[in-house]
Amino acid sequence: MRSLLAMWVGWRFYLARQSNRFINFISFASTAGIALGVAVLIVVLSAMNGFEKELEQRLLGVVSHGELIGVNEPIHDWQNIVNDAKQIPGIVGAAPFVRMQGLVQKVGGFQGLTVLGVDIDREADVSNIKQFMSEQSWQSLGEHQTNNIVLGRGLAKSLDLKVGQSLSLYMPNVNASTQRKIAAAKSHRFVVSGIFELGGELDTSTAYIPMQYAAKTLNLGESVSGVRIKVDDVFAAPRLIRDLGYSQQQYVYISDWTRTQGHLYQDIQLVRMVMYLVLALVIAVACFNIVSTLVMAVRDKQSEIAILLTMGMKKASVMLIFVVQGAFNGILGCAIGAALGVSVALNLSAIAKGIESILGIQLLSADVYFIDFLPSQLNGGDVVTVVCLAFIMSVIATLYPAWKASQTLPARALAGR
Repeated sequence: MRSLLAMWVGWRFYLARQSNRFINFISFASTAGIALGVAVLIVVLSAMNGFEKELEQRLLGVVSHGELIGVNEPIHDWQNIVNDAKQIPGIVGAAPFVRMQGLVQKVGGFQGLTVLGVDIDREADVSNIKQFMSEQSWQSLGEHQTNNIVLGRGLAKSLDLKVGQSLSLYMPNVNASTQRKIAAAKSHRFVVSGIFELGGELDTSTAYIPMQYAAKTLNLGESVSGVRIKVDDVFAAPRLIRDLGYSQQQYVYISDWTRTQGHLYQDIQLVRMVMYLVLALVIAVACFNIVSTLVMAVRDKQSEIAILLTMGMKKASVMLIFVVQGAFNGILGCAIGAALGVSVALNLSAIAKGIESILGIQLLSADVYFIDFLPSQLNGGDVVTVVCLAFIMSVIATLYPAWKASQTLPARALAGR
């Protein structure tokens, strides 16, 4: 009963703050600050979740989760590695590949290019690159004895190439002696049979050709450069790839996505942590306004507090009155911030496109990043965490002013009335 009375009085005091315009303004500022901090933090966390999701589904869907590559010689018994991979729980696919490194000429000089020879019947087990090109382009990689090549849109644009045009790839002559390989570069001609569009570095540095033609070009016969691996849990990739590599008789290099693309994931996590700390401090600063509001409210309500204490109200109940009054600021700020943050997070991609259309700018360029849009994935757990954090901070901010109110001396307060 006493708690209900204290809460009711606290609610009345909260409504009565409007009689003092200055206190009302400070209270509004604290509520607005909490709402803004909560909303922005929810939006930022949703954007980081979106980037992480796109990294896993888009980039890691194309880049292999792991690779086993022959040491000083190609892998001859790659079928055995594929069979061994199927026996390891957690590995869901394996496919051979042939890798070629060379240079392509463009305006102003040369550019390095990685050419992957793939078997389309097996490549779908480890990569979803098929989703980023037309069916005709994908099927052109199944014509084993043809010199077809599928380029990234970024590379095709920089080289001013279209489907049907030819491309020359300069590679060291495998038949030349070691001393002459650098000088004896050999040109290999390919016909552009398709273009894929993924975004980022892969669009400008990677191309695909039929695996059999790549093996023929490098005189590998039935051998391959390595085997690509796909796992069901990308964070288990280092362990699973290592287990598979250690079980092989032939010496192989063991590589996984954390070595080639791990910096992107680490960057996302770093930005998430920094933004969380920064925006949590923004909420904390807003909560300090609650302290100012309640300190002034305690001064304004000295006589009322003294009367309540004289009538027998406990000091704990007096503290609860002002805790409740300050908590209402936190509740209102959290509610408004959560509603605003969730609304923006659910429509972040559309909002970003609208800004790009109005201002005529591009927020994310596919030539630089692995995506050309601002992703967002709202996580209910993040919303709950942010709201709880903001509310707890707002309640903590009320403790000192509430304690100060409970220490009011009734006689002195009434005498000074």
